[in-house]
Amino acid sequence: MTTLLDSRQHLRQELRALRHALTPTEQAQASQWLLRKLMSLPIFLRSQHIALYWAMDGEIDLTPVAEQLWKMGKHCYLPVLHPHQERQLWFVKYLPDSILKPNRFKIPEPDYRSGQKLPARLLDVVLLPLVGFDATGARLGMGGGFYDKTFAFKQKDSQKQSKIKPWLLGVAHACQQVEKLETEAWDIPLHGVVTDKEVILS
Repeated sequence: MTTLLDSRQHLRQELRALRHALTPTEQAQASQWLLRKLMSLPIFLRSQHIALYWAMDGEIDLTPVAEQLWKMGKHCYLPVLHPHQERQLWFVKYLPDSILKPNRFKIPEPDYRSGQKLPARLLDVVLLPLVGFDATGARLGMGGGFYDKTFAFKQKDSQKQSKIKPWLLGVAHACQQVEKLETEAWDIPLHGVVTDKEVILS
């Protein structure tokens, strides 16, 4: 009998293969189109403290987004694995000259000991990497639960979660959209999903 966990893992493999199949030219174009979509969002333009991610495994690259934000005088942050608390993220300031070192998952991150940290609650917008998503904004991540646990405070009052900082925007290639995703009780709802093709607001 196929469990939800098994079906999610199979779907992850399929969607990761899809984004890996994109050519370097397609990846570069997608990054530029994504930037245009983000720049059309008033909440994004108003925000001063924005968390990004370091693209790995075929994820859509946010380098053009970071470069534009720096030009606009915005503050960028990257997630860093909390050294003591399991599945918790810190957010450390990301500058053009930041020195990044791979964490245990081989994802580059800034040094939390020397960089300025900002609590998750004080971020204005967080761009989350997605493996998959549907038209309702339901998301499929890598399965580690880091973002869900870090932003669990936004789930305590789901009626008011849209008014509590930060805005959570999933980011993905358009080819990662699926018809319907089953959600779990601990899944943190997104305010929307932004791809290289469209903006889907929840």
